[in-house]
Amino acid sequence: MKHNTIKKEWALEGLGCGICAEKMENQISKLQGVQRARVDYIGRKLTIEADEKQEIIQLVKEAAKIIDRIEPGVKVQSLEKNRYKRKLSGVQDEDDKSKDNRRRLFLGGGIFALTMTLNLSDNLSLGLFLLSYIIVGGGILLRAGKNIIRGQVFDENFLMGIATLGAFAIGEYPEAVAVMLFYRVGEYFQDLAVNRSRKSIGELMDIRPEFAHLKTPEGVRKVAPEEVRVGDVIIVKPGERVPLDGKVIEGMSSVDTSALTGESMPRDVKAESSLLSGFINKNGVLTMEVLKELQDSTVSRILELVENASSRKAPTENFITKFARYYTPVVVITALLLAVIPPLVLPGALFSDWMYRGLVFLVISCPCALVISIPLGFFGGIGGASKSGILIKGSNYLEALNNVETVIFDKTGTLTEGVFKVRNIVAEKGFSAEELLKYAAYAEGYSNHPIGISIVDAYNKEVNTKELSNYEEIPGYGIKVYYRDKEVLVGNSKLMDREKIKYQGVKTLGTVIYIAVNQEYMGYIEIADEIKKDGVLAIKLLKALGVKNTVMLTGDSKSVGEEIGRKLGIDQVYAELLPDEKVQKLEEIEGKRITKGKVLFVGDGINDAPVLAKADVGVAMGGLGSDAAIEAADVVIMNDEPSKIATAIGIGRRTRDIVWQNIILALGVKLIFLVLGAMGVATLWEAVFADVGVALLAILNAMRVMQVKNN
Repeated sequence: MKHNTIKKEWALEGLGCGICAEKMENQISKLQGVQRARVDYIGRKLTIEADEKQEIIQLVKEAAKIIDRIEPGVKVQSLEKNRYKRKLSGVQDEDDKSKDNRRRLFLGGGIFALTMTLNLSDNLSLGLFLLSYIIVGGGILLRAGKNIIRGQVFDENFLMGIATLGAFAIGEYPEAVAVMLFYRVGEYFQDLAVNRSRKSIGELMDIRPEFAHLKTPEGVRKVAPEEVRVGDVIIVKPGERVPLDGKVIEGMSSVDTSALTGESMPRDVKAESSLLSGFINKNGVLTMEVLKELQDSTVSRILELVENASSRKAPTENFITKFARYYTPVVVITALLLAVIPPLVLPGALFSDWMYRGLVFLVISCPCALVISIPLGFFGGIGGASKSGILIKGSNYLEALNNVETVIFDKTGTLTEGVFKVRNIVAEKGFSAEELLKYAAYAEGYSNHPIGISIVDAYNKEVNTKELSNYEEIPGYGIKVYYRDKEVLVGNSKLMDREKIKYQGVKTLGTVIYIAVNQEYMGYIEIADEIKKDGVLAIKLLKALGVKNTVMLTGDSKSVGEEIGRKLGIDQVYAELLPDEKVQKLEEIEGKRITKGKVLFVGDGINDAPVLAKADVGVAMGGLGSDAAIEAADVVIMNDEPSKIATAIGIGRRTRDIVWQNIILALGVKLIFLVLGAMGVATLWEAVFADVGVALLAILNAMRVMQVKNN
């Protein structure tokens, strides 16, 4: 019998080792009852998925023991208490640990510099070198010893400890201290760079409100957003962030939506306007009714989405993880063979020389540059995209955007505004336009579709739905309903054909709705929809990026679809499609692929959920406030601009370029120094640069992906 799973998350306070995070994940995954475990080094977060019958508290206790064994001092804490205080699961200002490290570096470095400068006796120099070494590297030796006892051998502490102690053993005292000192300096700046990157990403997501002004019979109270319930009324003052989703019931103002949409232009709001958590009120006082509680609000959904994005690894990340697992032991074994075998087989070879070369190998063997910078690059790409109003649900989707070959668009609400207006009412003889509109409005009385809403708006009178019966919405056709015992049919030409009603087909660029009462054709209503302002630009940008094929799928008439396709410059148009036919058409297009290029589908995230789920990459347009959009899609464009799709693809490609720059940089430099070390050319100083220096450069390079240029 299959049990349901539960998913819990905890913050990992003090997690500072990327390789350790990988070891933690592997061991926690093997615990009985754990179906999946994820240790996120960048976000400093532990996620456990377990059988619902498991005692989750006991599991996390066992996980905490594993974590402490692998990296002592890491605390497992409640995520809710840490997430927003420290912005993104671990972002914090300089703590006591970093201050202590800096003091040790200054003190140990000062003693080392003094010893190198002054002309001291050999014994005194050795004593001072040892003192400097213990001050700077004592912590590393202690951790290495504890880890060896726990069976954790191949980590950076062991590698640096054995390399520097080996240097002492062969009489290279200054070099041994200098290597440890340089390593700790590099490690300090590496941590600084990673924390700065975390902080940058955290600041992008620093949109969670801290309070709400709740209106009560006793007056206005300042409360935590968690205390506010649906239906409550709150006040939003000028300069404050909107704490929860809702609608304006009193007041006028302009709001800054940039935190959610990436758009700098303020949006004007008034009574009945929607307000989303994360907006900033610019000037007027707004009174609003709350429509969603905090956990369901837009801000909470976005924060959860972005924080969890790093749990879906890209193929490149998975490759690097597996590579690092085997790379370090191979290099360590090679270093041992290099130190032992040549002195035994080569005439005149000195053990000290070859041991030195083996030590160089050891220093270079740590894959920190890859283990840290690659996930950081993907996470930075996701953070940079969110800054532009593009939510990408995982590194795997970010990487998939690189290979998009075909982009398929839904028409309504994606390439067109989706804001319909009645443009023309044409009644048959014996009927009036008023009658036609009335029957259509009553038939659409229950509809949430933009076309139905536009008809009800044009009627501009109250629709008494109590007079309706046997309401039936026929997907892809229209509506069948009884109004005062009269059968009313409202829909497209397919509905008329299906019901065998004689009618006169109409050719127009608008959407045509036909109406029949008691099987008698009454006439039609023409409804207009406008192409989005950046629709043409969106197609041009995609083609400039090398997208080979653009396609539009629509349930609208062939004439309307083809005309809009022509104006936009779309390659192929398929019209008059039912929802299930859109899925079939997508599968047909995917089946015709010659290369391994991805198919991306763009829809409104509500009516197009099946197609969004079926495509290689599903993109939902206009995700603001749309739960269905956020749930169904892999990528959510937080405003209605189709040109953002090109921005998303551009971010994916830039992330890929930076990730591969880091892979080539790290592996290339390490390979060069491994060869130079084996030849006896590279010194331990240079080996440390090849390790820590390259890691630092790779991390700084990964941080560049945060800088995103909007189209």
